[in-house]
Amino acid sequence: MIDREDVERIEELAELSLTEEEKEELGEDLDRILDHFQKLEELDTEGVEPLMHILDVKNVVREDRREESLPREEALKNAPKTSGGFFQVPRVIEGKEGA
Repeated sequence: MIDREDVERIEELAELSLTEEEKEELGEDLDRILDHFQKLEELDTEGVEPLMHILDVKNVVREDRREESLPREEALKNAPKTSGGFFQVPRVIEGKEGA
């Protein structure tokens, strides 16, 4: 059973600000989830092999082999901006200039 203290701790950890009604709903939702897991514990899993995936799939990748890359000019020809033979993009991280 999820109590009020548990809900408030989850709220704090998730950095949420919940109304009293939302806290009540969250507690009820979490109770239902835990009830479902308790139901699953009743299943007989003796002899059932653990699975990584429900389907028997394998990762299909190409052979790793060295190939020639595009010439720099070809790679940069459609770039909106370049600088010194590199792609130039807008700054997305704030901080000191040159850092």
